[in-house]
Amino acid sequence: MNDALLIPSPTGSTRLYAVVGDPIAQVQAPTLLNQLFAERGIDALMLPVQAGAADFATVIEGLKRIGNLDGLLITVPHKLAVAAHADEQSLTVALTSSSNALRRQANGRWLADNFDGAGFVAGLRNAGRDPEGWRVALFGSGGAGNAIAVALLQAGIDRLDLFDVDRSRAARFAERLEQYWPGQVRVLDAAQPGEVELAINATPIGMQPGDPLPFDLEGLAPRTLIADIIMKPAETRLLQSAAAKGHAVQPGIHMLSSQLGLYRQFFGLDPAQ
Repeated sequence: MNDALLIPSPTGSTRLYAVVGDPIAQVQAPTLLNQLFAERGIDALMLPVQAGAADFATVIEGLKRIGNLDGLLITVPHKLAVAAHADEQSLTVALTSSSNALRRQANGRWLADNFDGAGFVAGLRNAGRDPEGWRVALFGSGGAGNAIAVALLQAGIDRLDLFDVDRSRAARFAERLEQYWPGQVRVLDAAQPGEVELAINATPIGMQPGDPLPFDLEGLAPRTLIADIIMKPAETRLLQSAAAKGHAVQPGIHMLSSQLGLYRQFFGLDPAQ
């Protein structure tokens, strides 16, 4: 093991960050960000925090009151709930009602932003896949799905098809998007992607071994790229099934790893601090 990448023991001056979710065992952010801290000589530590829905508000408000805690990452299922705990919101959060990052500002107020969408699009581009002009089917209009939808439309996709088991939720979100991208968004009645260049699973379906496929792969053109935002398992049943049918696939780690630079900027992580 490379000793340079070991997380140093915390000291009294160590700044803290936390990632909050339920479940929490699947999160990769502590591994990636603690490695970043070690590589850049930043005296900081990120911890995983498990909080169920019933305790979420209490946990978040408690974490915000820790004096040496500078930032929070938020994962499933709390991305839609956390925006209410911020004092200020970015435009992306205001449009999607979803946040995956909170930062304590110099004045003590907390700013919410969301980098899921920007990270997802960056992951596509880093793999040589620019989605401009594509037709996309997105399954899941929760926190991450909403952010991905906005980022893809900002990236210039031609059409976005949304599906959610809660069709009314998808319809409400589509109405908000329609104000900015008229005629480009529609809501699907069934979990069938249709003729698209990219189909994305932005639901939790696939985290458990017995989960069904989140959408039907039958009838998709061979060129269709299949993406999953689930981090663990790295190779979900959806990706395995898609690859077996000859589709190119993109696992969830690309979305997270492409967010590291965005997190660093957002949290002001600089060794000179």
